[in-house]
Amino acid sequence: MTASTTSRPCSIADALGVIGEKYSLLVLREVFFGVHRFDAIARNIGCPRDVLNARLRRLVDAGVLEKVLYNERPARYEYHATAAGRELRPVLLMLMRWGDRHLADMPPTVFQHSCGADLDPAVMCRACGGEVHVTDVTPRFQVPGWTAEGAA
Repeated sequence: MTASTTSRPCSIADALGVIGEKYSLLVLREVFFGVHRFDAIARNIGCPRDVLNARLRRLVDAGVLEKVLYNERPARYEYHATAAGRELRPVLLMLMRWGDRHLADMPPTVFQHSCGADLDPAVMCRACGGEVHVTDVTPRFQVPGWTAEGAA
């Protein structure tokens, strides 16, 4: 756990330390759209090359992306999601859903599910299969001393 000892221990904070920057999320978007090469990623996200280099390095070091050699001379790499990176796809879909509902006049991208319907992503409970709503969940703190109000 990387959270400081004075703040609430939190996996959200730890995850944001890896992917919580705009260009990191946009890199993941591009990789999920099938864009794997540096120049195409840079063009599609409008990121300065030095910033993109730093974000890619961070995502590779964190095990979210892997570099795959596609040309030996000169050495050129593509970026592909690892298993950990692929687990972030639903997170991006839910973030997109929120943006479509609250920020966009019309969704710029619509995904189609394998059933043929336009995708409307939702969080589901693995145990009962029901959709999870904000009023359906309560925290169960596993770090001794922490409660809903903070450190006891």
